[in-house]
Amino acid sequence: MASGNTVARKTLTNRSPEGVRPAVLEGPFNTRQLLHIDEALTAADREGGGLHYSVYVGPLHDPVRGAAESMHDRLNDPDKSVLIAVSPEQRQIQIVTGKLAREKIPDRSAALVVFSMEAAFGAGRLSEGIVTGLRMLAEAAAGA
Repeated sequence: MASGNTVARKTLTNRSPEGVRPAVLEGPFNTRQLLHIDEALTAADREGGGLHYSVYVGPLHDPVRGAAESMHDRLNDPDKSVLIAVSPEQRQIQIVTGKLAREKIPDRSAALVVFSMEAAFGAGRLSEGIVTGLRMLAEAAAGA
């Protein structure tokens, strides 16, 4: 994935031969940031109201919302899934919730998460913004 990353636990596994840089490291994050995001994904899955959380960072074709929804629809259990799709170059953030996830994370809560993530991104803290977004979404779902 040269132009973008889907951040999930499976992307952290280096299955490449010695001396070959894994494709996931060609994205906007260093190894420490990827591990931090992975920890946040694990915590969200564990504590986030029985929902499944995913993060995509990379380009989103137009319409951006449609692209994010299409990715979300391809997740294993879309009804119980939450996708954070971020396109830094396009300055776009989309949070897509499935049918059951939407009951736990209403649009207003998702909008507040986007606002918090934008603040971190504006300060140049992409990975921190994603971690904050995951934490906030999981807290909203757990409190529902």
